[in-house]
Amino acid sequence: MTEIPLQKTSSGSDLLDRLKEAVKLVNQIVVGKEQQVKLAFSCLLARGHLLIEDLPGVGKTTLARALATVIGVRYQRIQFTSDLLPADILGVSIYRRDQERFEFHPGPIFSELVLADEINRATPKSQSALLEAMAEGQVTIEGVTHILPKPFFVIATQNPLDLAGTFPLPDSQLDRFLMSISLGFPEPNFERNLLTSEDRNLMLRDAQAIISPDDVLRLNEACQTIYVSEALLDYVQALLAETRNSRWFETGLSPRAGIAMLHCCKAFAFLEGREFAIPEDVKAIFPGLARHRMTVPHGMETSVEEQISGLLNQVAIP
Repeated sequence: MTEIPLQKTSSGSDLLDRLKEAVKLVNQIVVGKEQQVKLAFSCLLARGHLLIEDLPGVGKTTLARALATVIGVRYQRIQFTSDLLPADILGVSIYRRDQERFEFHPGPIFSELVLADEINRATPKSQSALLEAMAEGQVTIEGVTHILPKPFFVIATQNPLDLAGTFPLPDSQLDRFLMSISLGFPEPNFERNLLTSEDRNLMLRDAQAIISPDDVLRLNEACQTIYVSEALLDYVQALLAETRNSRWFETGLSPRAGIAMLHCCKAFAFLEGREFAIPEDVKAIFPGLARHRMTVPHGMETSVEEQISGLLNQVAIP
C-alpha cells in the first residue's frame, strides 16, 4: 500500500479503510455495478467530472446521490430542460434598494457535488454555463469571478441521442468530462435483489457519510503519488498514437486526454491498493475515458465501443 501519512480515526480505521467502506456502501445501494462504481470513484479521486449516458430508470441519479451521501458533501440536482437559463445554474445579482448595491445570490453550481440531470435536454447556451465551472473551478458573472467549493465534482446524466427533445453536447463540452460510463440493465439476480430488498430512497436516507470533503482533497493528493514507470508511459503514448490512426476513429485523443488518462489510471491503481500503476489499470479506465471523445469513421458499421476494444487488443503491452 502507498505510504501516505493519513491520520488515524478514533475507531482505529484509517482513511484508506474508510474509502473502501464508502465504495462498499455505494455497491450495496447500486447493486451489480461494481466496475462502474469503481470508475466513478476513480473519476472523483482524479479531480475529474463524470458523464453517465443511459436510458431513464437504470440508476444514474441513485449513483450520484449515493456518492454524495458517502463523502458527506453538499449535493444539488439541476434538472436540465429546454427552458433552463444560465442564471438558473450559476446564480444572479439582485439589486438591494435599501443598500443601494447588487447582491449576488449563488446558484446550485456552488455545491461540492452537482448532478446535471438530463444535460442534453437543455439548449447549448445553458449547457455552456457549466464549461468554465468544470474547467476552472470558478464562474464569472457580470465581470466578477466567484470561486467554487472544493472538492467540486459534476456528474451529468445524458439520455441516448435518439430520444426526443435532446441537444447533443458539443465536443468542447464532452471533453470536460474525464470519464463516460453506462450502467445498463441489471443482471437477473441483481434485479431480483432490487425488486425484493429495501427501497433505495430509504437506504439513501439512512446512509451516513463515511469520508468528508477534506478527506476527498487528501485522497486527491495521495493519488498523485502513485508511481508510473517509463514502460507504462510508453504504453499510454502507444494508445494515444493509435487512436490518431484514421482507420480507428475520426480524430484521435488529444494531449489533454492523455494527461487525464494518467490521472485516472493513478486513481484506479490507488483504489486497487497499489503504490504503482500497471497496464491493466490503463485498460480498465480507457473505454470510459475514450468513448465520449471518439467517433467512428463515416460509413463504418462498428460502434465506438467495438473500436475501442479492437484498439486495446491491437496495441501490445510493453
